[in-house]
Amino acid sequence: MTPTRLTFTLAAATLLLAAAQAQAHADDTDPSRPPVTEPSAAAPVKVDPTDPDLKLPEGATLAAPKVLDIKSVVEDQSGDERREDTNADVTFALQAEVLFGKDSSTLGDEAKARISAIAQEIKKQHATQVRVFGFTDDLGSSAHGDLLSKQRANAVQAVLDQDLNDPNVTFEVRGYGEQFPIADNSTEEGRRKNRRVEVTFPRTQD
Repeated sequence: MTPTRLTFTLAAATLLLAAAQAQAHADDTDPSRPPVTEPSAAAPVKVDPTDPDLKLPEGATLAAPKVLDIKSVVEDQSGDERREDTNADVTFALQAEVLFGKDSSTLGDEAKARISAIAQEIKKQHATQVRVFGFTDDLGSSAHGDLLSKQRANAVQAVLDQDLNDPNVTFEVRGYGEQFPIADNSTEEGRRKNRRVEVTFPRTQD
């Protein structure tokens, strides 16, 4: 090949390469065309299942299998009632406003109907141990909150006991006052959530 022809061939190749790069750039920027992608990466390295580093040392054993405790929480639209289900327990939390008047532990008919629905769930789960805990916000004295929360828990327990009518069911009833808040007491919305009665019992049925 003569030098003149070689020069021409290299020049032509350079032009062809430039044209191809320009077309590729146009393809990348043209929204009507799919983007140019790089070749896919090579397949991962194969793992040798007989590799001794993948085995337990001699004499070692795996930990016992454990079922994770998954919690499901359902709250009605108004936030007046919340149900929490775990693998072990069912908890109903009722806001004090839907059960009692201000600074009162007297239950109305609507409140009793809500509690009766919880009693039906206790029967469904065949539970024989029920915890009824009362809580308040942090307004007022701590002593007043302790007393009021216990009185409210007692009132809920009395309705449950009447509806269940089962001597095999035992109750644990406590008033915790302002302890264990579930929301911020600095806002009325938070204080409302904290004023509650919780009913908890073992979960045995789906």
